[in-house]
Amino acid sequence: MKILITGTAGFIGSHLAEVLIDRGDEVIGLDIINDYYDVNLKYNRLKKTGIEKLKIKNNTLITSNIHNNYKFIKADLQNKEVLNKLFEKEQFDAVCNLAAQAGVRYSLTNPDAYIQSNIIGFINILEACRHNNVKHLAYASSSSVYGLNEKMPLSTHDNVDHPISLYAASKKSNELMAHTYSHLFNLPTTGLRFFTVYGPWGRPDMALFLFTKAILNDEPIDVYNHGEMIRDFTYIDDIVEGIVRVIDNPPKENKNWSGQNPEPSSSKAPYKIYNIGNNNPVKLMDFIKAIEQKLGKTAKKNMMPIQQGDVPATYADVDDLINDMNYKPNTSIIKGIDNFIEWYLDYYNVSLIN
Repeated sequence: MKILITGTAGFIGSHLAEVLIDRGDEVIGLDIINDYYDVNLKYNRLKKTGIEKLKIKNNTLITSNIHNNYKFIKADLQNKEVLNKLFEKEQFDAVCNLAAQAGVRYSLTNPDAYIQSNIIGFINILEACRHNNVKHLAYASSSSVYGLNEKMPLSTHDNVDHPISLYAASKKSNELMAHTYSHLFNLPTTGLRFFTVYGPWGRPDMALFLFTKAILNDEPIDVYNHGEMIRDFTYIDDIVEGIVRVIDNPPKENKNWSGQNPEPSSSKAPYKIYNIGNNNPVKLMDFIKAIEQKLGKTAKKNMMPIQQGDVPATYADVDDLINDMNYKPNTSIIKGIDNFIEWYLDYYNVSLIN
């Protein structure tokens, strides 16, 4: 297939690009490469996926590739003209939209970034897909949409109308917007609610990255909700395998769907929502202990109250993913943390030998 991946300089997007390139798909990557976090990490992810040289000429990113079936474009989803020209020229079979302004806490102080990227950027993607006969749009949602829900495990079959951050609200909005286009224009769309993704090449604003860096530097870590947090940490390789299976299987209408008793995760339109989580929640203190054991150092801990916008627990019901895709993420937290730390030590040229 010819597939567009937005957010290919990002954590999940760079890993997905590698897998699709390796299996022979024609991949076009797109990213704005903003400075929300270290842009050097983003450029190095691009190099990892096969972009050898990066330079700016006339405000355009010029690249050379080591893969014949991959190219990269630096562009902003908010630029409707550029996006429409790209879609018209390439005529994609499928689109995976992973580009977004991420981060729950950042949304408390920079709300406009979420409206511009996650709402305006997404409607531009939907319009481009609609007018260019895209056969399937898969897109990143988030476990954050569950908000005040306390029924565990968190299920796509339950109502999610009580988000507690603008980030979560923007992701819920994406699901609603996608359903509208599935219904009105018969555009197959699949939303993927990711649960705390971690692993090599991860985001520097996420707990595993922050904790590893601080412990290595003998700096204290902030442990929120006094350590009483529970997260369904999901390893990057498991996430990517789930995405690939979803891309290959566009949703169909649910013939049993009823407006008298509307089921939230499907529709009489070609629309579907999946959780992608490990289905095995981990206590935050156990997570920290696993990092300490791998590093051979004990963390200095600042016990803090829960932050605004955070939820105390996540735990994914992945039954639909198992039933529809014959797949369940299963990488253990020990193996995942070990892989991340080994990457971190190599990437930053850090030695554990004193």
